Amino acid sequence: MQLNISDTFNKELPADPVMENTRRKVFEATHSYVTPQIPLDPKIVHVSKDMLNDIGLDEKSMTSEDFFNIFSGKKVYPQTKPYAMAYAGHQFGNWAGQLGDGRAINLFEVSHNKKRWALQLKGAGATPYSRQGDGLAVLRSSIREYLCSEAMHHLGVPTTRALSLMLSGNKVLRDILYDGNANYEKGAIVTRLAPSFIRFGNFELFAARKELKNLKVLTDYTIKHFYPELGKPSKATYIAFFKTVSERTLKMIVDWQRVGFVHGVMNTDNMSILGLTIDYGPYGWLEGFDFGWTPNTTDAQNKRYRYGNQPNIGLWNLYQLANALYPLIEDTTPLEDILNTYKTNFDIESLQMMRSKLGLELKENSDKQLISDLEDCLLLLETDMTIFFRLLSNYKKGNSEKGIECIKDAFYKPEEFSEVIQEKWKGWFSAYDSRLGKETILDEERLQKMNAVNPKYVLRNYMAQLAIDKADEEDYSLIETFFNMLQNPYKEQPEYQHWFAKRPDWARHKVGCSMLSCSS
Repeated sequence: MQLNISDTFNKELPADPVMENTRRKVFEATHSYVTPQIPLDPKIVHVSKDMLNDIGLDEKSMTSEDFFNIFSGKKVYPQTKPYAMAYAGHQFGNWAGQLGDGRAINLFEVSHNKKRWALQLKGAGATPYSRQGDGLAVLRSSIREYLCSEAMHHLGVPTTRALSLMLSGNKVLRDILYDGNANYEKGAIVTRLAPSFIRFGNFELFAARKELKNLKVLTDYTIKHFYPELGKPSKATYIAFFKTVSERTLKMIVDWQRVGFVHGVMNTDNMSILGLTIDYGPYGWLEGFDFGWTPNTTDAQNKRYRYGNQPNIGLWNLYQLANALYPLIEDTTPLEDILNTYKTNFDIESLQMMRSKLGLELKENSDKQLISDLEDCLLLLETDMTIFFRLLSNYKKGNSEKGIECIKDAFYKPEEFSEVIQEKWKGWFSAYDSRLGKETILDEERLQKMNAVNPKYVLRNYMAQLAIDKADEEDYSLIETFFNMLQNPYKEQPEYQHWFAKRPDWARHKVGCSMLSCSS
């Protein structure tokens, strides 16, 4: 197995001089060198052929001994030095100090076809940043991350990627709901990829400690390799850097809102400096449309990271990044201007995103009200977000009296559809039909455009749990099914039609199908 290794992070940035893998505070360093823990009895569960090709390997490689050894953590690739990254962060709004890669070990960087990929193992053992943790991961969370990161890519949402999913053979002790009922679970390892895994928290760590030399070194490195179009380091370049990160973050969150994705743990250490969805923990997709829904049991009371609050949290996190970068800029005005622009642009981009979901190409002043009224209707009765918007594409102009019939399969409890609710929906479809009357495109063209932004298939939590349950019995067929289906989420794929369905009743309150913890 031959890879084009092109390491930069651990060659251009300051390393921790202490080589012992002990839990500790690490100062004046971006990373600590650490070797993956050799797994007890690893087995390959699944490999992404797309990502094989992206790093310069062919399909034969995934059956090679080298592939198996490197991506299970059994061996280190020649002339490379694995490491864990140092960063800090705000968790649930509170400063948490040093965090770092407690469960991830970066292997190396690969260059291929003018793309750069950093590869890391998640669940390959403890690092100096593991605190009280063991650095391992369990199969259930690993399946969820493996499937979801690839699914998000095919949905068109900026994301980290996944190369492989392996069983480690280790038994891992976890308290799945933090209720004192810990149990042993199957261990697993995911190989994750991204151009870089640098987070907001990397900058926060140096700023908080007033390690300003390293703050500048890290910022210059990030711009050099991932934002080279911004030019050489200067105050103006740092401002442009923050502006671009803000724009990418906004785009990512607009895409989350578009497909109904809820991250669940939008801490600043889980915010990519490249505007990628990163760290798939207790995530979920909206089943019933609900601005207040969060999949995270840890956040169940305060709901800080609920669906409707994700745009605001993106802004809050950017404020923390602005504070971290301030020592390089020493001027609050341009930073405040960028943050204010985020607010304005989010309103603009969000409105445009909703227009696209409704098949509206023209921009009418009345659109905000039409969308607001729709959201009110969606909240009247539990309505499946994914199914509603997909079915709405079938609506024919001039048939407002048949509108409810068009989307009725999106309702979870149609028997509760009262006359009051019916009248409100009729009123909305009448307004929607009038608005469509101003558009020039034909129904069929509108259907195609709506189906290009409203997915038919998403990785619902109950589906992921079904795959996990089968995998626990050494049946990986559903992992393969969902992996293939989610590569084309906007296509009809009649062979998967039975997965275009509302969450079943048995999954409403089942662990893993509704709420999840951060336990992995």
